Amino acid sequence: MGFGAAAIGFVCEAIKKGHEIHIFERSKDVYSSSISGVRSDGKLFVSNGMGGDLYIPLEIQREVVDYYLSKLNENDRKTVKTGVSFSKNSEFFERFYSEGFEPVNSHFFHIGTDKLRGILKRIYSEFESRNVKFHFGVKVNDVIVDSDGVKVQAGDLVDTFDYVVVAVGRSGHKLVNQIIERYPELVLSDNIVDIGIRYEVPNHVVEELNEEMYEFKVKMRAKTGYTVRTFCNNPSGKVVLEEYDDFVTVNGYSNSKAETPNTNFAILCSTSFTMPFNDPVGYGSYISKLGNILAGGRKVLLQTYEDFVRCKRTKKIGRVKPTLPEGSYMLGDANLVLPRRIALSISEFIQKIGRVIPGIAYPDNLMYAVEVKFYSNKLNNERYKNLKFIGDCSGHTRSITYATAHGKMNAKRL
Repeated sequence: MGFGAAAIGFVCEAIKKGHEIHIFERSKDVYSSSISGVRSDGKLFVSNGMGGDLYIPLEIQREVVDYYLSKLNENDRKTVKTGVSFSKNSEFFERFYSEGFEPVNSHFFHIGTDKLRGILKRIYSEFESRNVKFHFGVKVNDVIVDSDGVKVQAGDLVDTFDYVVVAVGRSGHKLVNQIIERYPELVLSDNIVDIGIRYEVPNHVVEELNEEMYEFKVKMRAKTGYTVRTFCNNPSGKVVLEEYDDFVTVNGYSNSKAETPNTNFAILCSTSFTMPFNDPVGYGSYISKLGNILAGGRKVLLQTYEDFVRCKRTKKIGRVKPTLPEGSYMLGDANLVLPRRIALSISEFIQKIGRVIPGIAYPDNLMYAVEVKFYSNKLNNERYKNLKFIGDCSGHTRSITYATAHGKMNAKRL
């Protein structure tokens, strides 16, 4: 169920064993499918410090990266940006570390959003040629475990399968929640939700950092007790809306060639909860909807950094021009949306990064609110022998590399 990174990893291994495989994907075709990481990001990492809570050997992570790179044509492979974030020889490591940050080491490979359509086409063609049957435009409505296998109700189809793999990503949380309501014993633990903003600065501010590592990831424990981190850095990139059924949030991407004078990245606070509250997805959705209400519809709020610190509504932007189209945002005050602890944590984070990278705290840098990363509950894949959850919907992965590897590892056990 679902055709994303985790499903790709699973099918790559499963087809070697001669199984008949059916893939149900609610989107109308492969190019519209909810492969958010593969379709609209294109960043791959090999690292033990990011991407999920599973232990995935580096050699398996590298296999995943090599697989995706093999789906590029020869000319496109030459444009892939590679390097190491915060290597032992990086002067940035000590500069961030001395200010209380934890720099995250990784090998990175940036393909570029514009190259992903070709990768998807080649993967889809490869799977079709191996007799994998795709069912696009089919929404799975129910999943029931019984003595004969797992009964699936998908569109007009009701059938029983020997083995069912749920790989619906974060966007499939409604289906996952429906399944665990019937089988609550699947839940190992509740998870977190990351709430924050998308930050946009001129390229020249972070030029030296971008040239060395392209994707910088640092995290810090704020005075509030929250862990704050950077996520999804996009040199010369664009800010975009991320669409959900009943609200929108903000995100960012970059192509293989420079397109804008700005760099954008997320600043996120990890928020966890204690009983009796157990709906972090609902909490993040509520904050997202509140931001849309204040922005006047399916839009996000845009504010300058100076106005955010002064708790003042932005009425005019300065030197930094937004890359998000004008009809997608409303000038406003993110303090009316973000909980106080999160707002304070983000302010402290930006101030400290400004000590490491002069210009990060320019008064007219831009903040888009809100950006939210939803995570599923951590689920138990040992509870039922023929019902498995892989990738981000399992609660154990948060990246293309880890999700794909999670799928591969589960298929090897078939």
